[in-house]
Amino acid sequence: MKKTIFITDYPWPDLDYERQHLEAAGHRLVAGRSAALPGDEIEAIAERERPQAIMTCWATVSAKAIGHCRDLAIVARYGVGLDNIALDAAWAAGARVTNVPDYCVEEVSDHAVAMLLAWSRGIVAWDREVKRGLWDPALARLKRTRGLTVGLVGYGRAGRLVARKLSGWGLRVIACGRTPPTGEDAARVEWMSLDALLPQADAVIALLPLSPATANLFDTARFAQMKHGALFVNVSRGGLVDNAALLDALDAGQLDTAALDVIAGEPDPPATVTAHPRVIATPHIAFSSPDAIQELRERTVDEVLRAFRGEPARVLVPRPA
Repeated sequence: MKKTIFITDYPWPDLDYERQHLEAAGHRLVAGRSAALPGDEIEAIAERERPQAIMTCWATVSAKAIGHCRDLAIVARYGVGLDNIALDAAWAAGARVTNVPDYCVEEVSDHAVAMLLAWSRGIVAWDREVKRGLWDPALARLKRTRGLTVGLVGYGRAGRLVARKLSGWGLRVIACGRTPPTGEDAARVEWMSLDALLPQADAVIALLPLSPATANLFDTARFAQMKHGALFVNVSRGGLVDNAALLDALDAGQLDTAALDVIAGEPDPPATVTAHPRVIATPHIAFSSPDAIQELRERTVDEVLRAFRGEPARVLVPRPA
């Protein structure tokens, strides 16, 4: 039976792969645009098209949008985080929810390590100075990376890879999260509470999903706990951080630098954050490589087709008991 799939947004040049596989299976594709549509436009399309599947990357899939889809089979996230999907509404509608939690862990862990090195070796700051015409090596105040203490807040798939990549360089890695390391990983990481971790870390890397429990986790009080002059790296979700508190910590020197791939308010984050002289910013690209994006597209399309065929999901987001 022909079904309708609504792709809300897609941060790549085309939907050729999706069309090839979904339409070849006899289904109809309705697409938004590359940039995420506003929520009310998503809701209007859902009301008009009544899709049986929604595939979304950045766009918000609200309870109202889901409510328009009376026989919705699946909401499939192009990515890891689920904070842009009204999960309770999807489950209440009888739809499965899927994501791709491990497609970009190599890229995200590389990005976090690159941001650490850019800070310790002054890569970004000195690139800016050279382009301004300043060439004075005597002004450099750089750090030896070996021997630094790096704190990982969150220890999932990407966190484990960050720890493995850093441990071979002679850094001390400390971590906190829901699930402590086991096996060989336990030998690389010192496990402790967040309160114990923050004062010890020369650099703190946020590797957490966004949820009500983690929203604005890094606020004035948390930044005050951190070692004076530390680096803060966020490659997870912008909503983990209170922007005003971050700026205050930078202006006071409590933080030396913030390296941010995600910022609350994106895709139009506040210029007070992005233009700050001690902020290194990239536009939510830590996930990105041709290999990662192709894997993401293939696995998301596969989950939709599996739902339509009545087959179990490969990665099902479980409904809380």
